[in-house]
Amino acid sequence: MKLLVLTQYFPPETGAPQNRLFSLATYFAELGAEVSILTAMPNYPKMEIYEEYKGKTYVREQVGALTVHRSWIYVNGSKNFIPRLLNYFSFVFTALYAGLFKVSKHDLIICESPPLFLGITALLLKWFRGSKLIFNVSDLWPESAEKLGIVNNKLLLSVCYKLEKLLYRQSVLVSGQTQGIVKSINDRFPDVPTYWLPNGIDFNQFNVDADPTVFRQRHGILPGEFVLMYAGIIGYAQGLDVILDSADLLRDNTSIRFFIIGDGPEKLRLENKAGEMGLSNVTFIGNIPRAAISEAIAGCNAYIVPLKKNDLFLGAIPSKLFEPLAMGKPILLGVDGEARELFIEKGRGGLYYEPENHRELAAGILKLAADSEGAAAMGLEGKSYIARNFNRKNIAASFFKKLKEIAI
Repeated sequence: MKLLVLTQYFPPETGAPQNRLFSLATYFAELGAEVSILTAMPNYPKMEIYEEYKGKTYVREQVGALTVHRSWIYVNGSKNFIPRLLNYFSFVFTALYAGLFKVSKHDLIICESPPLFLGITALLLKWFRGSKLIFNVSDLWPESAEKLGIVNNKLLLSVCYKLEKLLYRQSVLVSGQTQGIVKSINDRFPDVPTYWLPNGIDFNQFNVDADPTVFRQRHGILPGEFVLMYAGIIGYAQGLDVILDSADLLRDNTSIRFFIIGDGPEKLRLENKAGEMGLSNVTFIGNIPRAAISEAIAGCNAYIVPLKKNDLFLGAIPSKLFEPLAMGKPILLGVDGEARELFIEKGRGGLYYEPENHRELAAGILKLAADSEGAAAMGLEGKSYIARNFNRKNIAASFFKKLKEIAI
């Protein structure tokens, strides 16, 4: 079976879709598929083409068992609407060219959305090359863009909803990262075949036994200090103000420290806000290598997983919660709905606080800091739950079985 994974985001970039797709593609190759990746020149999250790829329009490389095709993409750090559309559509066209003239025919195309517009490339490749299309939805777009106020143009939204409908109906299968995504698609398009393809943890790639002393010594963390951590994209949806406001409430407790790791459009504003508030208990760190993430998480006592308070996120499962749970770290989850049900109520891996409620977050932090045995027990419960239910190797094997049925 020949598989083509079409995605705008892929390693060496860091991020949830990059890690998830690399892991799945690698397991598919191990299971006997011939797997190719069609992706953009690496640029995310800083929106700058990586140095070794600058000035190139097409690159073919071998990454383990994966053949990776990279095509040119327009990159501009602007947050304005037009540059963002140019970013998406430049890859739509260059990926189409590469898919038609650089990549051999495949039995199945797995297209990652968002961006939704990449589905145009997937459709054209399906039609021209006679492949079957699996459309993977990791975020309901354009619904999320509309509810978050990212896109307000009614004409564009109408076009996007029509494109979404076309893509679902042209796919032999639509997979979704959460049960909430799958339910939304089923409710609106009951005749479209769907599949829940959850995210998870790759125990072959992530060091769950990393040394906790490395990060703590590097950053001068004392043995008795209680460390809270967030690591990931510093964007609008995450609502990271809740961490700064919680740190403000706890500033007099000198044994509690906060670390925010990553880059993104909100980082500068949050750094300025922390400076204006005089928060000496908050440390910002830029993007760090994948291997160092495990050391960082190992060095914390608890991990914060926030999102803004929005009904859209009732069906969201932030990918960043899998790694701390797999390492036995209790989480403070500011996400209601499916994530709360799975990882707090069923998995018992931490405490829930109301999204954007910094007082509840601060109360949860104090509870964990005061009860080390209880916090450790939560961590162990979460670790066991993740190992049983969210091992990417098992997830990939189940999905691969489904793909083989479709490819026949």
